[in-house]
Amino acid sequence: MAYHGFPAGKLFLIAGPCVVEDDALNLRVGEALASLADQLPGGVIYKASFDKANRSNAGAARGPGMHEGLEALRRVREATGLPVLTDVHLPEQCAAAAQVVDVLQIPAFLCRQTDLLEAAAATGKPVNIKKGQWMHPEGMAGAVAKVRAAATSAGPGSVAVTERGTFFGYGDLVVDMRAFERLRAATHAPVIFDGTHSVQQPGRGEGGSSGGAREHIPTLVLAAAAAGVDGLFLETHPDPERAPSDGANMLPLDALPALLRRVVRVWEAARP
Repeated sequence: MAYHGFPAGKLFLIAGPCVVEDDALNLRVGEALASLADQLPGGVIYKASFDKANRSNAGAARGPGMHEGLEALRRVREATGLPVLTDVHLPEQCAAAAQVVDVLQIPAFLCRQTDLLEAAAATGKPVNIKKGQWMHPEGMAGAVAKVRAAATSAGPGSVAVTERGTFFGYGDLVVDMRAFERLRAATHAPVIFDGTHSVQQPGRGEGGSSGGAREHIPTLVLAAAAAGVDGLFLETHPDPERAPSDGANMLPLDALPALLRRVVRVWEAARP
């Protein structure tokens, strides 16, 4: 069940809960995603973080930690057959995570951290780099170049870059649909759109946590499909209101199938 990198010319989906939870929740989401994999030309990658090291507040839920979280992700991978992605925050986490997961992801706030990018690339696993909320598209060329220079496997699908919105004023993000083509031209890498973190409202939730406007997810995702993205990133949960992290900007799991059907039609219609 080796995963050989982000597929070329086939729309794919990265999806899952924000953070690793208990096995029942993880597997419920994983099995639902596995049942949808045939709808996406490029398939589905399961996503969950073992640690959310960039929470707004010190008391916010961070997840089970690396050892327990990776074991939980291993069980999802074995049960569903889906490739699995997780975030890494420190260079020393990369090798251990790569023993379990298929794709390593660099969080947006860390997208310029050279040691982290190089350590992720050195594992030989595909790397997804999230664009910093403060960066212009062309600024990601350097991050991608760092990964390619350090990669032990440098195939065309070995690194991707994800647009997740840009800060606009205070506590809100906007998505410029021109950014997808600019990112692709600057990095020569597959371009992914994160339709859930792009509706995040940092610092505008209860107690200073992040808020969100999930009602705008379908509009942005459909627009991104029309703009020609290569992949989509969507955090999803059976009960977002009870999710321990980022619930305000997560897509309800039962809303995902219908949205994906629409997205695939738009993506296929917009292809040259």
